[in-house]
Amino acid sequence: MVKIRLQRFGTTKRPFYRIVAAEATKKRDGRFLEIVGLYDPTKEPTLIEIDTQKALKWLLNGAQPTDTVKNLFTKTGINKQFVEAKKAK
Repeated sequence: MVKIRLQRFGTTKRPFYRIVAAEATKKRDGRFLEIVGLYDPTKEPTLIEIDTQKALKWLLNGAQPTDTVKNLFTKTGINKQFVEAKKAK
């Protein structure tokens, strides 16, 4: 099973994250299949960069986003695109 989740980078109290597609059995910061985007909550305003095409590809192939990633997808409008693409299939 593939999950779309955050992979933590940065130092203590200065985190930033990659949004990655990874096997559910792999460690949080372990091996991943593909980088989907970036998330940096320490910047002002918060930096969210997501490759829409890669995200939709993984979602349409059955990958499950974590709760945090789902919230980021909702903020950027990817969930709405996913629902529309799923209806069109």
